[in-house]
Amino acid sequence: MFSFEHVAIMVKNMDESIKFYEQVFGFEVRFRKKRSDREMVFLFLKNAPQFEIELIQDIDPIRSYSTAGVVNHLAFRVEDLQKAIDFINEHSSLNIAPDIKPGAEGQMILFEGLNGEMLQLIEK
Repeated sequence: MFSFEHVAIMVKNMDESIKFYEQVFGFEVRFRKKRSDREMVFLFLKNAPQFEIELIQDIDPIRSYSTAGVVNHLAFRVEDLQKAIDFINEHSSLNIAPDIKPGAEGQMILFEGLNGEMLQLIEK
């Protein structure tokens, strides 16, 4: 039901961060999107395309994403978002409200895990 999607990292300078991950680790840009509140870039490795890093730079550093930590969230890809939410609610002590929102690609939901960690489910 769940597969690894990406790890999101807050960055201070998007271009410098992209250059670092490209030159040091061999990542390549797969997707880049700039919105009014933040810029997001997804990087992947050719030899492990299922593993991605999302770099996030807040345009307005007072936003909630920038205060959520350097490693911002752990994301999982799901085929059916509502079924995944129902499964988690049935098999854990969490009670996730179905607050589904549009994501960078597809739809998503953010919620806190058992230890306060931010988790994301993505349906593309």
